[in-house]
Amino acid sequence: MRDGSQPGVFRETGVPRSASVAARRMAAVTLTVWTVLPFAFAPRDVQAQETIKIGVPVPLSGSCERAGVDIVDGGRLAIEQINAAGGELGRKLELVPQDDACNPDAAAKAATQLVAAGVVAVAGGYCSSAALPELRVLHDRHIPYVLDASTFPQLTDHGWNDVFRTIGRTDAQGGFAAQFMRDVLHATRAAVLNDGSTYSQGLAQSTIAALKQAGVEVVYDRAITPGQPDYRSVIKGATASKADVLYFTGYYNDAAVLAKNRRELTPSIKYFMGNGTADPSLIEKGGAAVEGMIVTTSPLPQLFPQSRARGFVKAYEAAYQRAPGPYSVYEYDAIGVTAQAIENANSTKPEDIAAALHRLKRYNGATGEIEFDQKGDRAKAPFMAVTVRDGKFEPYASLDAKGRWVAVK
Repeated sequence: MRDGSQPGVFRETGVPRSASVAARRMAAVTLTVWTVLPFAFAPRDVQAQETIKIGVPVPLSGSCERAGVDIVDGGRLAIEQINAAGGELGRKLELVPQDDACNPDAAAKAATQLVAAGVVAVAGGYCSSAALPELRVLHDRHIPYVLDASTFPQLTDHGWNDVFRTIGRTDAQGGFAAQFMRDVLHATRAAVLNDGSTYSQGLAQSTIAALKQAGVEVVYDRAITPGQPDYRSVIKGATASKADVLYFTGYYNDAAVLAKNRRELTPSIKYFMGNGTADPSLIEKGGAAVEGMIVTTSPLPQLFPQSRARGFVKAYEAAYQRAPGPYSVYEYDAIGVTAQAIENANSTKPEDIAAALHRLKRYNGATGEIEFDQKGDRAKAPFMAVTVRDGKFEPYASLDAKGRWVAVK
């Protein structure tokens, strides 16, 4: 099993030199140039096999571009380390990024382009609304898709055997958020906002259901139109509902605007929370307005206790001269489990890779041990709450192995 060790020096293989030598000899004796050509030049399918290609569909344009770049860089770091350790099956891995713009139509096109490029597996995804059409295209070709950030339950609820996740599901996150509001913040009334996207709506619905079950009254439930410069009316409506906490399930651009509006209006709402917003861009865009904001999230790279996570952060910062984004480490592990599955299967056939991913046990990743349940979801996916303090994310609270809250303030 891959554990970051260096098994040996990689020697690249390709078309044997003897092929071209034999061709020249044959041409010199009896064969015409038309007979020589298929031997003198590597056939198209042989060229495609020089590297093992893994696709990465993410937003590389639009408002979520920063997150996409972080994910690609996390995947690139994993690929470079694996290749330095010898690659897989005697061949190098190759990362093939493709821009899906967090848009369903662009996403379907991106997945089609990855298939045409000859990828044997895909590791990526950011917006669930883009991951859904990508998954349909890839599933038709039996190409496994390891999701690193897309949390919408339907992605693995299809019952397809070629989709996996290194991150927790939205419905699990909703339960965590509701439990946190009740047990840590002692909230009795909650306002919940979403941005209408597949991910945001799904998380809002699962959180509302969990809040009601936990005995927390949901007094305000609205969807905003993303990309607006002002949400004062929404803040005023949530304030009028006398909520203790306002929970926004959308992305960091709109969270920053909501935070600024909240700061200007100084409402009585005690806590402002988000999910999917634990990104450096939130602090860059929100400034002082996001100080004290609480974000429920899968653990950030710099907050994992494992030595592998610390090694990842150090290597990422050295390679790119910036801190890793929140999902870069989940992409790093998505590439890692995919490479391990290729090794375990001793094959680059997509169906064999998917089967090996299902058999994978206790993979020691930067985000902890990884294995997948029958649906392909990560077993025992971790969550935590962080807060913005002095311009950076700091731990706020998490659940220990026995289900007890551990607060860090």
